[in-house]
Amino acid sequence: MTIKVIFWILVAILFYAYLGYAIILFFMVQVKRLFYPEKRESYDGFEPEVCLFVTAYNEKDYIDKKVENTLNLDYPREKIQYIWVTDGSDDGTPELLRKYDNMEVFHLSERRGKMHAMNRGMQFVKTPFVIFSDSNTFLNKNAIREIVAKFRDPDTGCVAGEKRIIENNAEDAAAAGEGLYWRYESRIKKMDSELGSAVGAVGELFAIRTGLYEQIEEDTILDDFIISLRIAQQGYKIAYTSSAYAEETASLNIQEELKRKIRIAAGGVQALIRMKDLLNPFRYGLLTWQYFSHKVLRWTLAPISLFLLLVVNALIVCGPYPQDKFNIYSLFLFLQILFYLLAFAGFIFENKRIRFKGLFLPYYFVFINIASVRGIFRYLLGKQPAWWEKSKRAGG
Repeated sequence: MTIKVIFWILVAILFYAYLGYAIILFFMVQVKRLFYPEKRESYDGFEPEVCLFVTAYNEKDYIDKKVENTLNLDYPREKIQYIWVTDGSDDGTPELLRKYDNMEVFHLSERRGKMHAMNRGMQFVKTPFVIFSDSNTFLNKNAIREIVAKFRDPDTGCVAGEKRIIENNAEDAAAAGEGLYWRYESRIKKMDSELGSAVGAVGELFAIRTGLYEQIEEDTILDDFIISLRIAQQGYKIAYTSSAYAEETASLNIQEELKRKIRIAAGGVQALIRMKDLLNPFRYGLLTWQYFSHKVLRWTLAPISLFLLLVVNALIVCGPYPQDKFNIYSLFLFLQILFYLLAFAGFIFENKRIRFKGLFLPYYFVFINIASVRGIFRYLLGKQPAWWEKSKRAGG
């Protein structure tokens, strides 16, 4: 295999992972709509009992606001079971929650990680549907109704809500990049869901049929992703609704975002290993293609390809074999160098607290791919624990 062939393979991987899949998905959804027009689910008269399930570790600063938010949701309170699991909290979180009569608080002094808390807490759920949410995120008023409406379809086993980043005019690279990333990611999730099934859910807001829950390994890093995909493996689809969303502030700074992204990348490798069966198209069909395109490539080959492409490109242009003074490889190398210079400028601006979104975006893109590579090696070296200290959030 020649070095130029390697170059074009790397280009193809990057284009497909970050843009090509979304383009193909868009046209496939348009074709499907010609034969099966999109329908909006109605929730009139459909009000099953649900459980709002929150795990919390030392979240006293958010408790009052979170409880107020959940109590103000547009759904009959008598049909909501409120469960909080606060294992390991020693900052007064469980005591604060017990002030509220309708909050069921299950606390252990020992901290054994979020997945253990979820497995333990699920035994107390008494409703046919359970809605998971993080303690530092706030739901829109109609969130429960919009989620419940999706469960009218008996083939839906999980409903993924939308994650939204609260942005402001003074945002930094973490906020600008994270906000744009989740807007793009939400569009892909919506198309994935409309075509067949969304590929996973985010812990800020997702729901499942209680009876489909399976005990998950306690060392699981990405609990939300594993829980939702295991339901898809049972033959159910993961629906997505942008009308039910959870809002949270961005990471406090790029260093805090780095911690989060490394952990997600490590969890992605773990999930890939544990759910390798999902890569069997003869068993899972369309879901296999969606899973490989949307998640596997982004977690593995794409970040490695990004940095390898620069090296391969430089070898082609500056190698021992004579080249034309200016050709497509020279152009590619020039554009790559320019892109990395813009990313470096974004790094400088971030450190000097100069706000310029045009430079934050290339900086954030390079940064998340560096985090992905680090996460891959961290998991392979066994250095990523299942439980961790949450990244600090702006305003938190």
